[in-house]
Amino acid sequence: MHMFDWNGYRAQVLAGVGGLGKLTPDTVKGYMAIGGAGEKTGHLDAKTRELIAVACAITLRCDGCISVHTEAALKAGATEAELAEALGVAIGLNAGAGLVYSTRAMDAFAAAAEG
Repeated sequence: MHMFDWNGYRAQVLAGVGGLGKLTPDTVKGYMAIGGAGEKTGHLDAKTRELIAVACAITLRCDGCISVHTEAALKAGATEAELAEALGVAIGLNAGAGLVYSTRAMDAFAAAAEG
């Protein structure tokens, strides 16, 4: 049993995006153009792009992105082990960002103390 109905949620997200696209088509077209721009270079294959997208989705904490891009990664041929490795990168980056941003908090604290 899954912790969440990812397939149902993905369908809801896609329907919601479709509805938004009817109300503001240029916004959704612009988003699609950004998402498709990388495909045109041919430097990365679809599987690699989707694994990067899942790692980014983890960093952004976006369930809709997780749902859409895990399915796309699977369809592009990603394995569970490849997904786990990409998630390891996301976990490491998030911990690293927390560490780096902690230095900013320390600096802000020091600045406040200086008054």
